[in-house]
Amino acid sequence: MTATIVLFELAGYVGLLLWGTHMVTTGVQRGFGTALRVWLEHNLSRRWQAFLAGVGITALLQSSTATGLMSTAFTVNGLIGLGPALVVMLGANVGTTLVTQVLSYDAAMVAPPLVLAGVVAFRSFKGDRARNTGRIAIGLGLMLLALSGMVHELAPIESAPLLKGLLGALVSEPLLAVAVATILTWGSHSSVAIVLLIMSLAATHTVSPSGALALVLGANIGGTLPPLFEAGSPIARRLPLGNLLVRLVGAVAVLPFLSMCVPLLAHLDQAPSRIVVNFHTAFNLILAAVFIGPSGRLAQLLIRLLPEPPAPNDPGRPLYLEAAALGAPAVALANAARETLRMGDMVEAMLRGAAEIFQQDDRQRATEISRLDRSVDRLGAAIRSYLADLGDVQTLDDESEGARVQEILSAVINLEHVGDVVANSLLEFAVKRIKRGHPFANDELDLIASMNAEILESLRIGLAVFLARAPTEAKRLVSRKARLRHLEARATALHVRLLREAATMARTDDGEGVARVAEEGGQFLRIVRDLRRVHSHIAALAYPTLNDLHPEESSAEMDETGEEPIREIAKRQTRVAPAVAVRDRSTAIL
Repeated sequence: MTATIVLFELAGYVGLLLWGTHMVTTGVQRGFGTALRVWLEHNLSRRWQAFLAGVGITALLQSSTATGLMSTAFTVNGLIGLGPALVVMLGANVGTTLVTQVLSYDAAMVAPPLVLAGVVAFRSFKGDRARNTGRIAIGLGLMLLALSGMVHELAPIESAPLLKGLLGALVSEPLLAVAVATILTWGSHSSVAIVLLIMSLAATHTVSPSGALALVLGANIGGTLPPLFEAGSPIARRLPLGNLLVRLVGAVAVLPFLSMCVPLLAHLDQAPSRIVVNFHTAFNLILAAVFIGPSGRLAQLLIRLLPEPPAPNDPGRPLYLEAAALGAPAVALANAARETLRMGDMVEAMLRGAAEIFQQDDRQRATEISRLDRSVDRLGAAIRSYLADLGDVQTLDDESEGARVQEILSAVINLEHVGDVVANSLLEFAVKRIKRGHPFANDELDLIASMNAEILESLRIGLAVFLARAPTEAKRLVSRKARLRHLEARATALHVRLLREAATMARTDDGEGVARVAEEGGQFLRIVRDLRRVHSHIAALAYPTLNDLHPEESSAEMDETGEEPIREIAKRQTRVAPAVAVRDRSTAIL
């Protein structure tokens, strides 16, 4: 029974180590993720800059996986080439070794003060960065406590015959040891935690030094597998596959010489735990030195192995919603924003197609627009589902990230409504009138064309506001509503004039002309009304940006008719999109 209790306690310490690593990673991502992402994006022009950027960011995140997600997103989006991204991953692999180097020293006395300071910071401060700094301190403290607890539990049982026999059989077969460590690292999603566990086993002489080095090779290989299996497209798989190939080549080259590595590393430090962490560092440094030169050739090989797939026939199929990016909120939100811009492009195509149908009878074009509306709906549903998954993976207690989720949801909903109005209302009226053999009058066509031109220009401004969040452009977009009201008033005046002309002719046709003009004019006014509805949904893209203005400034901004303060409209519009798994900030410490 004692052995069972010890195993449960060991499992608990391993879980505590993994959770501490998770807290540090999420704390850095939430508090400093956007700044790190921008810094990484601007330090990739040269190989050594890219290498050092990978080292630095991974040392802060304590996760090469998170750095890989950022680099993969840049590669998929075309911001950087695959060659520089591979160099970033070489640096990221070295960065993880720096973390293990620091944590390999006995710092158990520092753990309780770190946890206490972290809790105080998280509970006392309101700023996101201060609170996440507290989360980082708690995670580091938990990791140190877990390492100390593992050494304490392993020390009394290092001479147990059963444990020695089990681990002896494992490490006597280096390939088996590599496979077991690979699986453990893949399952835990943390090579840092597994290497620290191996260090603890070596420190208590539970495993031999050569066996521990074989386990370290497996941990290096296993750390490359989660990003590879979670990638959703061939382009996204190139970078993690390259990282896997580099480490596989290194493991195959080093595995036959592990027994020779032990005495060489013992010259630096004879302690078994130090041999483990020094081997981990040396292995990744040598790989970086060997592969940093031919990274371009490796990139070409990966492109040939994983060519870019043909563009999907269905435009409603998402292109950028990578599941692997859900672990990095800044990257995931950028992916969702890109898909939202694709929705805007499809809605623009629908509006242009509808303008053509008003000018001529094109039933085939109407069918294409209806099909495109279904694609808009499918893409919108995919974006909402992706953001919901992001809310499940991340608590999103960072205010800027939660606000961006709301902006994307609001934009998706409004673009879907525009597509529905165009496909289900505007086209129906246009096709119905053409079928009856009563085309639109020239004045009516001119007004419809003018409104459609204004809407297309507003859509371009709205998408720019959604992307850049420029308050000046947002105000300009809302002010354009006055032009649509003016055109709507002209449409009403035109209808009244046509009715009067028909009434003048009523004596010769017994009033049939008046009835026909009234019916057709009613359809024309419904089209005008729907066009104004479309513009209202597009103008709603400006409200989240306007809602962020200073209260005194935004409350003073009035619509040109003086109907309602823009801030009040903004509040109402931004409440349309439901929140996505944003938990209470007071309980989001984990």
